[in-house]
Parts: sequence; structure tokens; C-alpha cells
Amino acid sequence: MAAVIVTVYGGTANADEAQLQTPKYQLNKETIVRGGIFFAQNCLSCHGAKYIRYNRLATDLGLDEAFIKSNFMTPAGAKYLRGMTTTMPPKLAVNWLGATPPDLNLIARYRGVDWVYTFLRSFYLDPSQASGWNNHIFPTVAMPNVLFAYSGTVDETGQVLKKASFSPGEYDQVTADLTAWLQYTSDPSIIIRRQIAPYVIGFLLLFTLLAYLLKRVYWRDVH
Repeated sequence: MAAVIVTVYGGTANADEAQLQTPKYQLNKETIVRGGIFFAQNCLSCHGAKYIRYNRLATDLGLDEAFIKSNFMTPAGAKYLRGMTTTMPPKLAVNWLGATPPDLNLIARYRGVDWVYTFLRSFYLDPSQASGWNNHIFPTVAMPNVLFAYSGTVDETGQVLKKASFSPGEYDQVTADLTAWLQYTSDPSIIIRRQIAPYVIGFLLLFTLLAYLLKRVYWRDVH
């Protein structure tokens, strides 16, 4: 998958680690759901998340089936027990974008959360590119800036060419929510793990104490 993302959807993909931004959000159900709805309604036409079945959203996030169907199952023919796949034909994608958009299911695990967040916020206008856009940490990427209404339009130097239609706070939220969603799709068990982690740690601490007391009883005569 890593090779496909690098070779199919852009040129070089080396980012300057010093430029990466760390998103500031709480990874919880509310953030993930907001990001997932935005992804389903704005990104799923090009990008899929094929390893995430729609019914898993009910298990992991506690969502109602009717809510999932009305907010997440946007592609025509989407199946509740199937993965989130795009309906864009690969041949048409190549004609329109110059490359086939990759499935983003594991992008946050492969690239890292900071990279995903920074990528979403690093587009600038570049007339030399087929899409009219470029990206500071993923040069010559085929993807256009789909968030330009939130971010506004800037050139390579950061000069504002067109102001955003939304406030900076809304831009921050949508990029953070999308990053949270992609973090979840890369590691769906993270919510459950965080829920049971205190109990597991508590059990291990209790077991350690009991093991220590048992050791003292067994070795009492030796010492």
C-alpha cells in the first residue's frame, strides 16, 4: 500500500519533519463521528476506507444503524455489511486527476497523524500543476485542495489570494476531525482499548501485589 500511495498519487513524498504540525484534538467518539461524516459526504467520492465496514461504526462508536445509513452510506449501492469503497471508476479518475486516488484506510498508520494533519493544511495554488494545486509536504500530489473554502487560497509564499468562506476555527476543526477519523480507520480498536486500559492496568497492579505477597509466604522460611 505504501508503494501504491507514493508511486500512484504523487511524486516525491519526503516531508521536512520540522514542518509537521501536531493536531490538537481529543480523540473521542464525537470527534471521530464528525470527521467520518465529513469524509463520507465530501471525500468518499474519490477515496475509500475499504477495511472499515459500515456496521463496525455501530460496534466501535455506538451509532444507530439508521444514523449510519443516512450520514455515512453516501455512495450509491453501499452495503451495510461491506467496506467503505468509492464508486469512482479508476479509468475516469486517471482521466480527471491524472492518477487513481488511493484508499485512505491505513494512511494515518503509514504516514503518521502529524503528517496527515499537516498535509491537509499545506496546499497552495500552483498553476503549473494539472489540478492547479500543490502541497508543501507532498510535492506534485495529484489531489487538489478540496478544503479551499475552509482554508482560503494562498500561493507558495503564503500570500492570501482569496479569503476563506469559513472562520479559522471552523478550518481548524474540520482538519482535526478528518485527522481523527483517519486515525480511527487506521486503528479501529483504539477507542475500546482506551476504555478497558484502566481496568487492565488495575488488574496487573493487583496481580503484581498478590504475586509479591505469595512470594513472601513461599520464601518466608528461606529468609
